[in-house]
Amino acid sequence: MNFALILFVLCVLTGILWVADKMVFAKQRGTGTREPLWVEYGASFFPVIIVVFGLRSFVVEPFRIPSGSMIPTLLVGDFILVNKFTYGIRLPVLNSKVLQINDPQRGDVMVFRYPADPSVDYIKRVVGLPGDKIAYQNKRLTINGVEVPVQPMEDYLHKERAYYSGRFNETLGAVQHAILNDRDARADVPMALDFPGRENCVYNHDGVRCEVPAGHYFMLGDNRDQSADSRVWGFVPDRNIVGKAFFIWFHADSIIPPKGVDFSRIGSFR
Repeated sequence: MNFALILFVLCVLTGILWVADKMVFAKQRGTGTREPLWVEYGASFFPVIIVVFGLRSFVVEPFRIPSGSMIPTLLVGDFILVNKFTYGIRLPVLNSKVLQINDPQRGDVMVFRYPADPSVDYIKRVVGLPGDKIAYQNKRLTINGVEVPVQPMEDYLHKERAYYSGRFNETLGAVQHAILNDRDARADVPMALDFPGRENCVYNHDGVRCEVPAGHYFMLGDNRDQSADSRVWGFVPDRNIVGKAFFIWFHADSIIPPKGVDFSRIGSFR
């Protein structure tokens, strides 16, 4: 569902009603005359809708994490906020950039429109920048010939499925974060799609090597063996960027009825 488009249409419709009422119909009504329903339930919502549309389009947008691909950084049921202007100002609905501010950096957790289906939003960590040579071989990440440092941590228990994953502290540039690897998971990528730029990648028994095209980014999930990411569906073009995730504001395993509420998750973003 394209919520931005729905809000835009509501803004236009309620805006027309609001202008028509202010410019014409309000003057025809006498003082103290009851407003008609189309004003009460149409035009009167315009100021609220346009504020929500503006905040959501240019400042922050809320998202709910639907999958476990970013465990342990983000859990299923986390509600996060995404900064919409960190990487530049984009026109809502069209998503075309009108003002460049910052470029994505290695280690950023970024929301973007899934290249194979732009109506779907994905969230992963930025690993490769334009021009980078990325290798993920035998579950070790190398960028431009330099192996990304990792330090072993205590194993991670997946409570919902009662099994352990190896947990490591990975350093990407100035960002340190935890990643997971399953000891019994295969290293290769058997289900890679035929994505644009696939000729920039070489797949083998140990994993994949890619050179990131200009204007694109290579994304990985922190739950490395349980994430469909750039290894599978390719590179993320700049035009698909939505924003930078920066804050967990709520956590609940389900919305209706709310259960499994974990207030300790609030603000625990890294």
